[in-house]
Amino acid sequence: MAIEHKDIAAIRQDYALGNLSESDVSNDPLVQFEKWFNEAVHSEVIEPNAMVLSTVGAFSLPSSRVVLLKDLKENGFSFFTNYNSRKGIEVEGNPHVAALFFWPELQRQVRIEGLIERLSEEDSNEYFQSRPKGSRIGAIASPQSETIPNRNFLESRVVDLEKEFENQDIIPRPESWGGFLIKPIYLEFWQGRSSRLHDRIAFQKIEDSWKIIRLAP
Repeated sequence: MAIEHKDIAAIRQDYALGNLSESDVSNDPLVQFEKWFNEAVHSEVIEPNAMVLSTVGAFSLPSSRVVLLKDLKENGFSFFTNYNSRKGIEVEGNPHVAALFFWPELQRQVRIEGLIERLSEEDSNEYFQSRPKGSRIGAIASPQSETIPNRNFLESRVVDLEKEFENQDIIPRPESWGGFLIKPIYLEFWQGRSSRLHDRIAFQKIEDSWKIIRLAP
């Protein structure tokens, strides 16, 4: 096996776009996240709401995948998925999760650790109906994370569902699909700095308040 770049260890970029100090951040980490997220949007970061979600399954084995943040609420971060998918099953067994946002254009990342719970059926219904019709049909057609024989199996299900709902604007949300809310207990804001002396400001939840600390890079 050969990688085209002959020296992977030599791939590096110096970070010099900004800095982060304790005096820069809000006392509320969700307010601070909203500020950074808006800056990512205005900077035209590609899919700024893409976050790596890590869950823990059987035998304490972790798994990660990218999901899309759909709302920032007063108490956490929400996304939607199939409850019967691997991540859906894993969080039902272990509600401790981690999430990561990486915005390379701003040389920033945000780490989140917390507990996850289902959103209300009302929230899930509202978001499901707001999706494009094709996405709603796709959510019904796909037995997410299950083994399927081939792509034709999936495409055939989509064709059948398109015929079934051809004249319907409202498509019932399947019970197996809905939202989750990550309620954070730890957030870390990372700003790249020159010579790998990065700024790391973390928020640790202690009872009902947040403690702000600086971490060595």
